[in-house]
Amino acid sequence: MVDREGVGQLSGAGMRAAPARLVIATRESRLALWQAHHVRDRLKALYPECSVELLGMTTMGDQILDRSLNEIGGKGLFTKELEVALLDGRADLAVHSLKDVPMTLPEGFELAAVMSREDPRDAFVSNQFSQLDQLGQGARIGTSSLRRAAQLSEMRPDLQVLPLRGNLDTRLGKLDRGEYDAIVLAAAGLKRLGLAERIRQVIPADTSLPAPGQGALGIEILSARVDVRQWLAPLADERTWLEVAAERSVSRALGGSCRIPLAAYAVTQPDGRLRLDALLATDDRVRRTSALTERPVSSDSVKGGEHLPGTGADFLLAEALGERAAADLR
Repeated sequence: MVDREGVGQLSGAGMRAAPARLVIATRESRLALWQAHHVRDRLKALYPECSVELLGMTTMGDQILDRSLNEIGGKGLFTKELEVALLDGRADLAVHSLKDVPMTLPEGFELAAVMSREDPRDAFVSNQFSQLDQLGQGARIGTSSLRRAAQLSEMRPDLQVLPLRGNLDTRLGKLDRGEYDAIVLAAAGLKRLGLAERIRQVIPADTSLPAPGQGALGIEILSARVDVRQWLAPLADERTWLEVAAERSVSRALGGSCRIPLAAYAVTQPDGRLRLDALLATDDRVRRTSALTERPVSSDSVKGGEHLPGTGADFLLAEALGERAAADLR
């Protein structure tokens, strides 16, 4: 059975007539608007006669900045208002950073496309230090992510890992005002906004394992909008979609949210098999594991609902956590 990740829609048959007008719901941060404009430009290139408009919105996640996401409701706070706009007909599609999209979408919604991925790794940003290893004992490093915080604390238990909320410009501003010695951000956002020069070090994935879907853009629609799904089909990148579907399957099986420090990163190998590395932090330690699928992965196997060995959470639960810990998390 194909879930609402929408992988089964990679190759829809019979495109409908070109759209006359499409409205994109988007958050109003600079990065979110860049992403929405990117999708708009791709759609205009596909459908030159189509009027593509943006509907900018401020979500609850954008408004509450004095508490961490795990305290106020998690990733759905960045998508709910956009989904309401889809539901009441004000918008036809919503563009998200995929790492901000809940692992299970509400009934009646689906991901219609996942676009080609930007750099999925984390970035070390500092005005004083060129890499993480140069930070002195007790240095203040900021992050909004429990996943990053757990890995930073594992690598450097001597550091002060401090919470950091706000959009990308807000976070950089806090660094520039001296509130932190360094911060960790997604490399993709910095590169998309032309701020790659702020990156002092791209942290290797085996040092700071990325969040599921990090660096990828997801386009959400109402499941009933078959027309919009078909219009968006050319924007989908199959390799990225399969990789992030594997990553999100781990998080979904573990009840992944902002409350659980969890990472998952999948890479297609030259022989077509999928390698997936995963990490889960608990109170006592950080657990890591990896697996390869037994055979090459394709959209057909996912469409057929085939179990993909190594792409679910079973190996992480059984091998890395043990059955008792797994039961506690479920």
